[in-house]
Amino acid sequence: MADTSSPVFRSAVIYRDSRAAMAWLEQAFGFETSLVVIDDKDALVHVEMRFGSGIVMIAHEWSEITRSPQSLASCNTQQLHVHIDGDVVAHCARARAAGAKIIQEPADQFYGDRTYRCIDPEGHVWTFAQRIKTMTLPEMEEASGLKLRDRL
Repeated sequence: MADTSSPVFRSAVIYRDSRAAMAWLEQAFGFETSLVVIDDKDALVHVEMRFGSGIVMIAHEWSEITRSPQSLASCNTQQLHVHIDGDVVAHCARARAAGAKIIQEPADQFYGDRTYRCIDPEGHVWTFAQRIKTMTLPEMEEASGLKLRDRL
């Protein structure tokens, strides 16, 4: 059985400027740096940042297939979704004050979360969510008009 004390999945987010990304993620989102690996040229090789029980790895553009959205005309191939225990409206204000581009203001969703979306300085899309109500599948169907199932 898997060890449930640490996250099973960890996302690696690619930045042109990993050092600036680390500082910004701390300031804007409240992430905490937990591991930094530096090579003999003082370059960042690997960074891990924590938020609650989650971990995100910060990496640089180390090959042709690892690029920041900033290097890809702002295109994203992933979006990061982070659940928070605190006030998502206050979290949004903090991110905005740090320079995040808010692309969706905090709003209640049919599935029981209040969410906002933002773009960081290098173009990564982040969604932050606060659970405000636990919903059953039938309640979510009624609220959304969609068909929801727990499997196909």
